[in-house]
Amino acid sequence: MDNGAENYYRFLDGDRDALVEIIREYRDGMIFFANSTVKDICLAEEIVQEVFVKLAVKKPKYSGKSSFKTWLYSICRYTTADFFRKKKRRKELDAEEFYNLSDETDLEQEYIKEEQRIELHRAIKKLSSDYCQVLYLIFFEGFDNSGAAKVMKKTNRQIENLVYRAKRALKAELEKEGFVYEKL
Repeated sequence: MDNGAENYYRFLDGDRDALVEIIREYRDGMIFFANSTVKDICLAEEIVQEVFVKLAVKKPKYSGKSSFKTWLYSICRYTTADFFRKKKRRKELDAEEFYNLSDETDLEQEYIKEEQRIELHRAIKKLSSDYCQVLYLIFFEGFDNSGAAKVMKKTNRQIENLVYRAKRALKAELEKEGFVYEKL
């Protein structure tokens, strides 16, 4: 059993600190995941907050058929879809990305890496929602193809094709901007 599931079961047994640990562990990743769809970091934060409220109030049943992380990200995806159903139209705002500079000795190199990350995130935001989601799940959150397939409700083959096409689209977008990211 993974640590998130253990914490969730502790929370269901009455340990409020366990929910705090779940939030601390998954909050940031889920915000970026939700942001890949809504393209508004503030709205993504609200959606993730709603996910954790659902956990705290409704206490949905975790069956253990998938990893806790996959289950939690699926709830986040459904909550994001519910948002769009309620709003009927999508409001896109450019959200400024905030990054802290490191206190390490080579500030110039850290600054360059940070700028590359910013450019990468901007390029990803220009891609379709499915491309954003699959890239984020696989490369930023460390999901394998089967985990991403469960979260996105697709087959493994569909995820493989989606990753391939998303990487090609991202590379083209970056090259259009005159930027080549060494990890692609």
